[in-house]
Amino acid sequence: MIDIYTHIMPPRFFDDLTKTSPKLGNIGARMRNVKPIHDLDVRFRLMDGAGADYAQVISLPNPPLEDVCGPEDARRLAAIGNDGMAEICAKYPDRFPAFVASISMLDIDGALAEIERAITQLGARGIQIFTNVAGKPLDLPEYEPVFAAMARHGLPIWLHPARTSDMTDYAGEEKSRFEMWWCFGWPYETSVAMARIVFSGLLDRYPELNIITHHCGGMIPYLDGRVGPGLDVLGHRTLDEDYSKVLPSLKRPHLEYFRRFYGDTAMFGASTGLHSGLKFFGADHVVFSTDSPFAPIKETIAALDDLELSAVDREKITSGNAKRLLKL
Repeated sequence: MIDIYTHIMPPRFFDDLTKTSPKLGNIGARMRNVKPIHDLDVRFRLMDGAGADYAQVISLPNPPLEDVCGPEDARRLAAIGNDGMAEICAKYPDRFPAFVASISMLDIDGALAEIERAITQLGARGIQIFTNVAGKPLDLPEYEPVFAAMARHGLPIWLHPARTSDMTDYAGEEKSRFEMWWCFGWPYETSVAMARIVFSGLLDRYPELNIITHHCGGMIPYLDGRVGPGLDVLGHRTLDEDYSKVLPSLKRPHLEYFRRFYGDTAMFGASTGLHSGLKFFGADHVVFSTDSPFAPIKETIAALDDLELSAVDREKITSGNAKRLLKL
């Protein structure tokens, strides 16, 4: 069983991040309290509870380096994180068969160089990016070289939501309250990023590109009617911008592109959403993930059991799709 989206903080990376960025605030305090993210002994005990065949693909956690560092520090910290994860994978290959490289999108030339180094020298099996770059959308032309590079390597992009309490729920308030920025904001972030990728034509320009969306595609599987037929009349609700050429510019019906993304099973142990995600993406485009150590492993496996999958589909979701995507 390959858990394709889990998070870790190598010791040197966490130390340098803490020193470099005093803006970590609540996130920094939380990371110190989540012991499995930096204490491997605690992490191994947690993993052992999932069974002997359980393994994790590791990546750095939130926050995006672009949000807490300048370009030079973000580039340096990404490299330190990648070095640390590569060392962990080399030392414990049975537990950690692969890692996902981090990059800084504040410096695209540096990002491209780090992609090459991480994949060709360190053995990274893809990269992680966030749903926005310090508040800027991913479909801006300046970021396209990153997508082109990953299409050329034939390895996936892990898409992680990013939103903070500074992004308010109501215009009349200064902060998002009750952690709605996370509970509902992150699925919204994922959904909007997916839509911007689709409508910008990126998936037509790079048809071999694979993108893994955290938390089973955000809101997309549950709002497929609004996304599909609801947006068949894209532009009719907008008076001050012309969207008439967007849908005709795509090579296929727009909803088909959303099904090309991969959804993971990291739903905090809830099975209801997984039923929708599996029906929307199909077994070939769902990958097993727990979001450990921020979400439960056993409960996520139990939610998968609740789907009553065929043996063939279960193998695809728990390991087959991951092996194919990551070329393991």
